Amino acid sequence: MTAVGVGRGVARPPTPPTGGGAGPQPSASGGATPGAEVRRSARSGVVGLLGAAVNGACGFVLTAVVVRVLGAPGAGAMFSVIGLVSILGPLCCLGADTALMWALPRRAAGPSGDAARLLPLAVVPTLGLAVLVAAAGWVVAPAVDAALLGSGDATLVRLAFVGLPVFTVATVLLAAVRATRPVTTYVGVQLVAVPLARPLLIGVAVAAGGSVTAAFAGWLLPLAAAAVAAGLLVAGPLGVTRARLRPTAADRRWFWGFALPRAVSTVIDAGGMWFGVLLTAALAGPAEAGVFGAVCRYALAGLLVMQGLRVAIAPQLSRLLGAGRRAEAAAVHRRITAVVVLLSWPAYLLLAVFAPAFLALFGAPFAAGAAPMAVLAVAMLVNVGVGTVQTVLLMSGNSRGHLAAAASGLALYLLGCLVLVPRHGALGAAVAWSVGIVAENVIAAVLVRRTLGEPLAGRALAGTALAALAGTGAAAAVGVAVAGRGPAGLALALGLLAVGALVPLGNARVRAGLRAARALVRPGRAGPQQSAAPAFHPPDRPPTPEVVP
Repeated sequence: MTAVGVGRGVARPPTPPTGGGAGPQPSASGGATPGAEVRRSARSGVVGLLGAAVNGACGFVLTAVVVRVLGAPGAGAMFSVIGLVSILGPLCCLGADTALMWALPRRAAGPSGDAARLLPLAVVPTLGLAVLVAAAGWVVAPAVDAALLGSGDATLVRLAFVGLPVFTVATVLLAAVRATRPVTTYVGVQLVAVPLARPLLIGVAVAAGGSVTAAFAGWLLPLAAAAVAAGLLVAGPLGVTRARLRPTAADRRWFWGFALPRAVSTVIDAGGMWFGVLLTAALAGPAEAGVFGAVCRYALAGLLVMQGLRVAIAPQLSRLLGAGRRAEAAAVHRRITAVVVLLSWPAYLLLAVFAPAFLALFGAPFAAGAAPMAVLAVAMLVNVGVGTVQTVLLMSGNSRGHLAAAASGLALYLLGCLVLVPRHGALGAAVAWSVGIVAENVIAAVLVRRTLGEPLAGRALAGTALAALAGTGAAAAVGVAVAGRGPAGLALALGLLAVGALVPLGNARVRAGLRAARALVRPGRAGPQQSAAPAFHPPDRPPTPEVVP
């Protein structure tokens, strides 16, 4: 199987020899209308957004706990080993996690279906590679510690390598959960349970006199529990105990033809901030790395809205694109992008303007992160402004195109870090990452436009973007003019935004639109379901366990 060429439609799976049909199932369309697909994505999107909100709140709590109790050098060490796992872990996954999310919605589940045999095809090679990398890492841990941390004690680095098999199994099995269970199941495990457990365990470890190593163990343990839970959750829908689990040669070609290009781009996606953290630690010291890591937490928090919606729509997009229903897929993308812009742009504008107020949460040593945060916030406006193009590109089967976009952004990012970080520290890393973010998203948007043959934006998105810019910009300007860029100015701006959001409720047309939106997301019959899995659930690239704490 070759990934889809740009503008040439979508990749088609082979028909397995044993029945069950690997191609798009007739029930995938089943007479569903474009409006039904939008309603389906809206309902599941609400669940994803709620999970993203919980995850984001817990991420802030976790970051606050880490930087407050460990300080800038300790936080830099903690972020560095998390970054090590976040880069090597996705590499060990070999793209199998995203491949499962792309492939399972196109297969028939249950004991008589052909979906279950993809599970060992994904788990066995990835776990084997993770164990080999962990063993090699154990040996070279002293050298890695000397290069990154300079602590003279390789225990923390060794624990990070031991965590690689745990990370790999959890990531692959959670991807299968997202493709076979309702979205609420994945959200409950990955976006609620794991983020809630991490700050609690880290806090307990440090309060008991534990070191950074004990704190990192608190970060890792919830992943192990999630892996066990995911294995139990996925067994039922796939009929693992009774289904034929031996994959065919056609299965291997089809699955790994998509997965292997994605393996490289997954490392780039998951390692986003961590490349900068590691290079900043090596070129400018752990304290600058701690500042950059704290700033990145805020920047990534704004992506949780988009990640939450990806949780809802990726398998749906795979199903639509697998059936050649590109106009409906484009309609879902446009609607989701408008929601992402409406909810995310105000947050990023406030981050850019009131960076000192947000960083005050972490204490005085992190005040130097104001300029890096403003730079990253502007770049993230572009990231969320193009919407779910990365998801659409992957779910169309074009993992090679996604790799090309991600590699281009990474090359600019790393080059920028090497040039800017030695002199400018965290600010240089932020500028370098921003250049990479913009480049990757622009390239991905061009590829998706050519693949779908449909517009990616419309008048509704343009109006939403202008309203977000105008409303938030006016509130921020008043806040700065009256009270400055500190907490008081931020509070005033937020108050003005809240009042401004209530004013339109006096308009009858706005109230009617809100009632229609409530009806859109109200639980009910969503039309025919796909045979391989419930028709709405999980996404493309995860908010992977390491990227979103």
